[in-house]
Amino acid sequence: MPLTKVLITVKAYPTLSSHYNEQLSLGGFREDGTFIRIYPIPFTKKTYDEQYQLYDWVEFDLVRSNRDFRLESFSPVVPDAPVKKIGHLGEADHWSDRKAIVLKNIYRNLSTLVVESKHEAFYTSLVVFKPTRILGFEVEETEREWSRERRSKLYAETNYGQVFEQPEDPFEVMPKLPYKFSYRFVDQENKEITLLVEDWQLASLYWKSLKKFNGADKEQKAIHEVRKKYLQEYARNTDLHFFLGTTQNVHASSKQPFTIVGVFPPTMPPAVVQGSLF
Repeated sequence: MPLTKVLITVKAYPTLSSHYNEQLSLGGFREDGTFIRIYPIPFTKKTYDEQYQLYDWVEFDLVRSNRDFRLESFSPVVPDAPVKKIGHLGEADHWSDRKAIVLKNIYRNLSTLVVESKHEAFYTSLVVFKPTRILGFEVEETEREWSRERRSKLYAETNYGQVFEQPEDPFEVMPKLPYKFSYRFVDQENKEITLLVEDWQLASLYWKSLKKFNGADKEQKAIHEVRKKYLQEYARNTDLHFFLGTTQNVHASSKQPFTIVGVFPPTMPPAVVQGSLF
C-alpha cells in the first residue's frame, strides 16, 4: 500500500480516560485536509519530544484501526517502524501554508458537532473548531498523582495481548499535571462553553516554566506563564482555532465527549483587530 503523508498538528498528553494504546497518539492532516489520529505510537520521552515535531510532514504506512469505531483512527502497520520526515511547513506569511491544509473544514457550533459525533454515519471525533469569542482561561487544582486504580485497569489490557508494549511507561515518565486548564468561550449559537485543554504543548510549557522558578509560589508563576501564552498571546493576538478530539471511552459514554487536544494560533497582520474577542 502507498504511504500516507501526514502533517503533524497534535501530540497527546497521557490521559487515564482512554485505552492503553491510545495514551500516546498523534493527530494530523492528510494532503486533502482530512484530519486523522494515529496510534499506537512508540513512546520514550526523548523521541516523543524530538522526533514528532508539530507541522512536520511525516510518511506512515497506515491501516484503519479495527478496534476503534471512530473513522478518523488509524494505526501504523508496524508501530515501531522508523519515522520518515519529508518536510516542514513554516510560519511565513501569517502561517499561509499551514492554513491552506488545516482550515479546509471548520466547525463553529458545538451542538451540531456533538450530534454528528453520535451519528453512526459519522462518529466525528477530530475537528478544527473556531470559537466566536473567548471569555476566559480557567485554572483548577486537581489530583497530583495518576490514579493507581485506573492505571491498573489500563495495564490489565496488556494481559489480553491487545496492546503495543511501550519502550517506556508514559505514566512513569510523564508526571500528572496538578492543574486543569480550560478555555471558556461562546460558539456560533452564543452558547457559553468550557472545554478542558489536554495539549502536550501546554503541559510542556507548564513543566518547563516550573523549572525556572523557586520558592513557595513557583507553581503560581508557572500558571502565569501558561495563562500569558494561551490567553494573552493566543486568544488576544492570533486567529485562534481549537483542535477538538475525543478518546474512545469518553466518546461512547459522554453526552459531550470533546476536549481541546491542541490549538492552532496563526498570526494576523498588524492591521487586523480581534473585535470579536472579549
